[in-house]
Amino acid sequence: MAKKKLGKILIEMKFVTQSEVDDALSRQAEGGKKHRRLGEWLVEIRACDEEDVAKGIAAQCGLKYCQVSKFDIPPDVIGLISRDVAVDKKIVPLKKGKRDLIVATPNELDFFALEDMRFVIGMDVKPVIASDSEVIGAINKYYGEVMGIEAAMEAFDEDIDVRGNQTDEEEDDALEDDAPIVRLSNQIIAEAVRQGASDIHIEPMEKRVRLRYRIDGACIEQDPVPKKLQGALLSRFKIMAKLKPEERRIPQDGRIKMRLNKRDIDFRVSSLPSTHGESIVLRILDREKAMVPLEQLGMHKSNYDKFQATIKRPNGIVLVTGPTGSGKTTTLYAALNKLNRPDYKLITAENPVEYSMEGINQAEVNHEIGRTFSVILKAMLRQAPNVILVGEIRDEETATVAIQAALTGHLVFSTLHTNDAPSSITRLTDMNVKAFLVATAVVAILAQRLLRRLCKACKAPLDPRDVKPWELAAVGLKVEHLRGKKLFQAVGCEICAQGEGYKGRTGVHELMVMSPGLRELTFNSAHSSELRQCALNEGMSSLQEDGVRKVLDGQTTFEEVLKISHRQDLSLG
Repeated sequence: MAKKKLGKILIEMKFVTQSEVDDALSRQAEGGKKHRRLGEWLVEIRACDEEDVAKGIAAQCGLKYCQVSKFDIPPDVIGLISRDVAVDKKIVPLKKGKRDLIVATPNELDFFALEDMRFVIGMDVKPVIASDSEVIGAINKYYGEVMGIEAAMEAFDEDIDVRGNQTDEEEDDALEDDAPIVRLSNQIIAEAVRQGASDIHIEPMEKRVRLRYRIDGACIEQDPVPKKLQGALLSRFKIMAKLKPEERRIPQDGRIKMRLNKRDIDFRVSSLPSTHGESIVLRILDREKAMVPLEQLGMHKSNYDKFQATIKRPNGIVLVTGPTGSGKTTTLYAALNKLNRPDYKLITAENPVEYSMEGINQAEVNHEIGRTFSVILKAMLRQAPNVILVGEIRDEETATVAIQAALTGHLVFSTLHTNDAPSSITRLTDMNVKAFLVATAVVAILAQRLLRRLCKACKAPLDPRDVKPWELAAVGLKVEHLRGKKLFQAVGCEICAQGEGYKGRTGVHELMVMSPGLRELTFNSAHSSELRQCALNEGMSSLQEDGVRKVLDGQTTFEEVLKISHRQDLSLG
C-alpha cells in the first residue's frame, strides 16, 4: 500500500492549506536535480514550521513524534552511537531499553541503515521522528559542534559544481538559487539563534571567509567558510535582505524577516566593501529577548525606584546613553511597555523600527525621502501624544524640537552616544542647544553597559584573598572591604557560552536625576566633571560602583567590571 503524501497529511492536520502545498510543489519542481524536500519548501515559504513538518512525517511513516530537547540523554546512551554514525545518518540516541535503542531522526531510516546499526550495537533500533533543527542541536550538544555549519559546508563537496573561468557576477548568478547555498545560509542563521548570538559577522579574508557570532558581547569564531563559496554566500544574504547583489562598491543596508521555531525574528543587514570582498553583518532582532520587563533589566533597587518615578512624570526628557550594543533600546522599550495603557498615547520615531509593539504608534525614519527624526518629531506633536520616543538625538534640530516637546507637556525618551550620564549634558550644549533649555527640559539621564553574568550551573566560590590585588586597586577596594562577602569565579561547563563560565548578561546603570544643584550647574555651562562630582555627592552610583555591587552579589566578576569602566574613586557608603 502506497504511503499517503506528506502534503495531504499536513493539510488534514490543518498545518497548511492546499494552495500553500501547491506553491511549495511548484517551487520544488523548479529546483531541478537539486530540489529540496516538500517540507523544506513549506518551511521556507512560512506555511508551517519544522515541528509541524516533523509531525506530518511521523504520521506518514507510522512513527511517534518527539521533542529531543526535552530529553536529558545520559553519556552511556550517547556512547552507543558513534559520532560519525550520528552525523552521517543524522540521528541521536534517546533512550535505551532492555533489548532496543530509541533514536530520533528527522526522516524515516531505511531498512539497511537500521540493520547496520543493529549489527554494530547489538540491539534493535526503534526510530522516532523529530524536527531537523532539534536533531542537529542534540548532536551538537552531545557530540560537539559537528553538525550545522560544518555539515552544511560538507554538502558542497558533492552538491556544488565549482565553475571556472567565470566572473564573480556570473558565479553569483549561477549559484544564487542552489539548494546547498540556501541550506548553508539558513544553517548559519539558525545556529546563531540557537547559540543566543546578537550578531553574525561574515568577513572575507585572503584565503578564507571568517564567520563569527557575537555571544554575550564577545565575538566567538566558528568554522570558516571555504573561500570558493564567498561570492555565492554573500549574494544569498544580500538577496535575502533585498540588497543589490551586483553592487559591491558602496555600503548597503537591508532587512531579513524569518520564522524560526515558531518565533518571528528580524535581522538588520549591513554590507561593507573591504579589501578581500564585502563584509556582511546581520544583527539579530529577537522580539522575545528585547521585550524584557523593567524589573528584569538588572537595576539596583535604588536606581529602579528612581527610574520608575521618573518615567511617570508628565513631561521632560529622559535620556538613555551608552555605546552601540549596551542595551539602550531594550531599556527604552521596557519603559514604554510600563507606560503602555489605553488612556495614554505613545508615538515613536525610530531608525529603523526594530520591534513592533502592540498599542504604540511607530514611525520609521527614511532619509531618502526626507523623513528625518526632526520631521517626524514635528509631525508627532500634531498627533497629541502623551509620550514620545525619539530613537536618537544626533543633531541640533532634533535636540531642539525634542526639548520644545518636553517643555510643552510631553514626556520624551531618547538616546545619546556618550560615555556616562553627566557628559550627556555637555553633549547637548555642544550641539548648540541653549544651556537654559537643557537645564529646564532634562529630568534624568541613565547611562548603561552590559556585563556578562556568571553561569549559575558552574560558578564556584572565590576566596576574597585570591582576588588579584591590581583588580581591587582598579576599582578602589581593599581586601578588608570583601570580608563577609560571597564572591564567585568563572569555571566553564557545557551549558555556558563556549565553556567560559558566563551565560547571559545584566545591565550596569548610572542614573543621574536632575536636582536644583545640577540644573544650576547646567545653566552655567559647567564642565562635565563638575556635574559628575555634584551628582555623586547627591547619591548617584557610578557605573563602576553598580558593577562592583553586582560582583559582591555574586552575579559577575571584577574582570568583567573592568571591561566597561575606568578607574575612579569609589565610596562604599
